[in-house]
Amino acid sequence: MKIAVVAADGRVAKKVIAEALQRGHEVVAFGRHDINETPAKTYIKKDILALTKEDLQGFDAVVDAFGAWTPEALPGHSTTTAHLADILSGTNVRLLIVGGAGSLYVDPDHTTQLVDTPDFPDAFKPLATAMGKALAELRLRKDVKWTYISPAADFQADGERTGKYILAGEEFKLNSKNESIISYADYAIAMVDEIEKGQHIKQRISVVRA
Repeated sequence: MKIAVVAADGRVAKKVIAEALQRGHEVVAFGRHDINETPAKTYIKKDILALTKEDLQGFDAVVDAFGAWTPEALPGHSTTTAHLADILSGTNVRLLIVGGAGSLYVDPDHTTQLVDTPDFPDAFKPLATAMGKALAELRLRKDVKWTYISPAADFQADGERTGKYILAGEEFKLNSKNESIISYADYAIAMVDEIEKGQHIKQRISVVRA
């Protein structure tokens, strides 16, 4: 398959690129750095908001790995997702979003999200709120083949690649050890599995270490 990874300079993006390449897929990385620091052989320096429909033609899937943490940059989660949805509107190109855990529901009625629970760290609430807003806006799009993939609450950059994960849905899930944890490497496996299988169009899914 031919896969585009945008905001490719981040650590999650690099893991996704490496996983896809290992499986024999063709990957083009789009990033803002002057030098290609990703595993991809083809790197194009271009900001997400500068991407055009023509840039993403011919791809089977686009992975949006955008991340922002400073208060002034947090609205970028909505604007970048909306821009990618706009330029992929009406096409067969899939849009897969590297999401957050804060918007996962903790009740079967889906009225309370993880971000709203008492133990959710205050420091991460602005980020979780911004990412949750982007997801809510994405849900309104009927013209895009999107999939939003939430990691476990403890999303570990340097965690081991176990090769195993539990695929879940909208609700916050713990594994058999009562943990909500996954490494970037195992998350990347789940992302590329989803790209290959394409089973969750216009859905949010989540993953946790098995």
